[in-house]
Amino acid sequence: MKGLSGKVALVAGGATTFGEAVVRAFAAEGVKAAVADIDVAGETVAGELGDSALFCRMDVGSDADVERAVAETVKHFGGIDFLVNMAATYVDAGIDTSRDDWLHALNVNVVGGACLVRAAHPHMKRRGGGAIVNFGSVGGKAARVGRWAYPTSKAAVIHLTRCQAADLARDNIRVNSISPAWTWSRPLREAANDDRELARSFAEQLHMLPRYAEPGEVADAVLFLCSDHASFITGCDLACDGGNGALGPEALRSPLSELREASR
Repeated sequence: MKGLSGKVALVAGGATTFGEAVVRAFAAEGVKAAVADIDVAGETVAGELGDSALFCRMDVGSDADVERAVAETVKHFGGIDFLVNMAATYVDAGIDTSRDDWLHALNVNVVGGACLVRAAHPHMKRRGGGAIVNFGSVGGKAARVGRWAYPTSKAAVIHLTRCQAADLARDNIRVNSISPAWTWSRPLREAANDDRELARSFAEQLHMLPRYAEPGEVADAVLFLCSDHASFITGCDLACDGGNGALGPEALRSPLSELREASR
């Protein structure tokens, strides 16, 4: 993609299934990437990519870790052009979510990413601008039964993205979010007990495209938002959701038809 080769990205949450896909996609386009994650599995990802990647152990809920990861990235690669905020926690018990879990969810999913933007901003400005991609979710735009903390945090991320875009445009830094639907990543794998066919049978009921997404498809959308192909796009949320968000509560069902059939 245009405008990526030779640039530097910091990927928060880079050791996750999503994150690894983004890091590898960046590397394939000639982008150096810092894999910033609390999970030391990120060392393996970075090691496999050689000089194209660096692992920074980072708890996004720690200011010291955030500052250190940014500093290490700048020292190793010379700067930062792109920031991808995808570190997340899925802690959520709906109405039974404790205050501590609420604060943890908001700290990781919202505040941590905001602090990363604050830390990376002067370095991106020094490079003449860049792009930031925050991870929202389809859950941040529609109600989810039995879940309160995660969807609320993602709704906050989507609006935070607009505010960041307004403030950073003057520094030639574009800020967008991306909202995936069901994607083959840890939460889906665990829910389906690694049964891809079972996951697909449920996903096909929720998306216009009758399947779940592969991580690489979401990674391609992230790279698009960072590339020069998106040079006049900022403050938006890109739905990489197979049509999930356009379906509404009826999904692919036809309740009136079902009602007619049931009444016969």
